[in-house]
Amino acid sequence: MCVHLFCEVQGPVNLTYLSGTDQLTRISSSMSDKSSLLVKEFKSLRQYVWLAKLKRGKQLPSILVTSWNSVNSASNSVFSLKNRFNMEIVKEQISRGLSVEDEKSVIEEVACSGDIHKSIRMTRKSKKAVPQSDQIKEEVDKLLALKCQIKGDAPSTKNFVLKCPKGTKDYTPIQMAIRESVFNTIVATFKRHGAETIDTPVFELKETLTGKYGEDSKLIYDLKDQGGELLSLRYDLTVPFARYLAMNKVSNIKRYHIAKVYRRDNPAMTRGRFREFYQCDFDIAGQYDPMIPDAECIKIVTEILSKLELGDFVIKVNHRKLLDGMFAACGVPDEKFRTICSSVDKLDKTFWEDVRTEMIEEKKLDPEVADKIGIYVKLQGGQDLIEKLLEDEAIKSQKAAVEGLQDISLLLKYCKLFGISDHVSFDLSLARGLDYYTGVIYEGVLKGFTHDPNAKKGDESVSVGSVAGGGRYDGLVGIFDPKGRKVPCVGVSIGIERVFAIMEARAIAAKTKIRTTETEVYVVSAQKGLLEERLKLCRELWDANIKTEQAYKANPKPLNQFQYCETSGIPLAVIIGQSEIENQYVKLSNTITRDEKNIPRDQMIAEIKSELEKMT
Repeated sequence: MCVHLFCEVQGPVNLTYLSGTDQLTRISSSMSDKSSLLVKEFKSLRQYVWLAKLKRGKQLPSILVTSWNSVNSASNSVFSLKNRFNMEIVKEQISRGLSVEDEKSVIEEVACSGDIHKSIRMTRKSKKAVPQSDQIKEEVDKLLALKCQIKGDAPSTKNFVLKCPKGTKDYTPIQMAIRESVFNTIVATFKRHGAETIDTPVFELKETLTGKYGEDSKLIYDLKDQGGELLSLRYDLTVPFARYLAMNKVSNIKRYHIAKVYRRDNPAMTRGRFREFYQCDFDIAGQYDPMIPDAECIKIVTEILSKLELGDFVIKVNHRKLLDGMFAACGVPDEKFRTICSSVDKLDKTFWEDVRTEMIEEKKLDPEVADKIGIYVKLQGGQDLIEKLLEDEAIKSQKAAVEGLQDISLLLKYCKLFGISDHVSFDLSLARGLDYYTGVIYEGVLKGFTHDPNAKKGDESVSVGSVAGGGRYDGLVGIFDPKGRKVPCVGVSIGIERVFAIMEARAIAAKTKIRTTETEVYVVSAQKGLLEERLKLCRELWDANIKTEQAYKANPKPLNQFQYCETSGIPLAVIIGQSEIENQYVKLSNTITRDEKNIPRDQMIAEIKSELEKMT
């Protein structure tokens, strides 16, 4: 006799030819143990199903009903196999010449649990074949999958702490009012320069984002495999924009995009560094004359930062070709350009001595080469610095460096024509570590937070003050285009979370009262029983496009209504009472000056609009 037993709980078990009472006893014991384990799994699953029923009002969703039928099928298959195996043991004993009485004793001996006699009799009468191993495996897989699905719905037994995930936060109405004001300022600036807006998915194919961010690629959030697609949350808005241009065959556009991005970074909440945050991007795509779009992007940054009144600021500019030429002049191997560039990019956050140590110990750069780089990255200025570098023998021997200096010179010329030269500084410490930059790069920094590369450790004034950054990325679209079609692009991104952090801190320090609504008029009833009249007034005001509120009570107290106007900053109140209704007029009150006047009901809308215009 040859028996093949499959039990998903412990894995497949192959039993070759066995004979003798001892061997059969071992087989029966093994079968009993493995069946017991599966039965235990089945009972556990049944408990999960009943928990799910209780949670859903004793009604299972259709997917669970379908899966439950599969569970029953799996259960029947397993028990049928167990009973058939017991029957084979009995047959083996009978084939050795045992009497009918002995057969009965064998049946009692091999019974594992329950009424096995009935099971054997039913199995003998059954015409069905023993279930195939792959069928049993498939059904048990369904059973275990259903258990996992239902287990996910079961209440957790662990202590649950209600909080936002690390690197994220909720925003109060006051914070959102500040944010909305900032967004409006930024969008108005983008539109003033002729930009149109687009939107892209919050997640992209992982392949779209891979290899575009250099060492920062490790900060990308990956998602679980969904339907065969490997996905990641977007790291910025620039790479999705390049993918959009390539996919839709767009060759020129001036666009802005405001949306959330995600980075698995070490958050610093008080300084506006989060794992989920907004970016406000402005980009110009197309083939244009050198440095004209680049200068306009810098102009946009100066307009936004000036309008937000964040204090004095500087726009640092540099060039990727100049950096590469500088690295070559200092003796950096070609294959280390990008990694050394990433180290230099940290100079706005840390000290030169730390960056130097990283270059030497982690990236195995020669100390003499690192010291040469240290001399250059401390240089900053304007046209005078460009002339000085063009006279440097090591720099002018590098073609890429000379081309970069020529672009910077033209850029500074256009910035002067735009009237923003006072805010622009040519700074060799600026690197921007993202791999896709190919030309001019720039960064907006608040002067009160500017990092000094020569600062010493322990200097409490050192902080991160970058609130905008961008540059030229002429090769990014070509990476995605099937034919390698290149679309030159340049853009800027506003680090809006840092702007919010500064503005919120200032509002708290100044104890500024910030309105969280835009309500212009509050309808007040001076007496009881005037709900219907208030509703009519609200309808008239809403229909006239006047922002209006009222109390959600039939008989609100007058004092409570006026207090709400004061705390919410609502400038006007329309008051009605029985006498006002009888004489067809309303009382209009200025909640700021406390002035009141009676106006005819048919002139109410015009009078309110006139008062609101005076307040703007």
